[in-house]
Amino acid sequence: MNWRGCYTLFVKEVRRFYNVLGQTVGAPVITAMLYLLVFRQVLEDRVNVYEGVSYTAFLIPGLIMMNVIQNSFANTSSSITQSKVMGNLVFLLLTPISAFEFYLAYIGAALLRATLVATVLYVLAQLFVTVPMANPLVVAAMLVCAGGTLAVMGMIAGIMADKFEHLAAFQNFFIMPLSFLSGVFYSIHSLPAFWQTASHFNPFFYMIDGFRQGFFGVGDVDPLRSLAVAAGFFVLVSIIAISMLARGYKIRG
Repeated sequence: MNWRGCYTLFVKEVRRFYNVLGQTVGAPVITAMLYLLVFRQVLEDRVNVYEGVSYTAFLIPGLIMMNVIQNSFANTSSSITQSKVMGNLVFLLLTPISAFEFYLAYIGAALLRATLVATVLYVLAQLFVTVPMANPLVVAAMLVCAGGTLAVMGMIAGIMADKFEHLAAFQNFFIMPLSFLSGVFYSIHSLPAFWQTASHFNPFFYMIDGFRQGFFGVGDVDPLRSLAVAAGFFVLVSIIAISMLARGYKIRG
């Protein structure tokens, strides 16, 4: 392992989002807080979720995980696509960094960005309602699995995209709909039977439900099942991404 090269690439990716922290961390936090304010005001007394859990408290973990999903994907996908479009990806390919080291550096930076967003959101949310953390290990495990999965998916999208329009299509027609329809704003038990069943085919649902169970100890499915699905999906997309990197798919001339 070329740990120095891997670490150097990791630092480069961290500096890339850190230099525009207002856009990469501040903007998602503001957007999530606006969602919280609006849905809290409109639905607090109209929606019943878990016993003993207010709707505002229920909403907070979902918003946090939705932002983890979106920011993890955005970090890797935008970085790789930008490098391809600007033509400087070739300089990175000339370095003695293996596909796995490339993978680790990009995923690590995306997870750091997602964790920063999640932490700031959680702290600010305490101004509205105190959200307990029943099982911090489950919270951390789901954060890593979900953030890692979407970071890898962002890497795959960046590799496949030839221009930013391709990336936007992937974000708008796949990531955004699946994240919004995964139980962020509702419990799937409030849905008709058909849509409850359909939700179980959405991997993002398990990420959000498992993450939420780490806070409240209750959810829509067994937490071990959620963790297994999220971890399995993480491993699957990782194998695909590392294989694409090793073969130089669409990144070598």
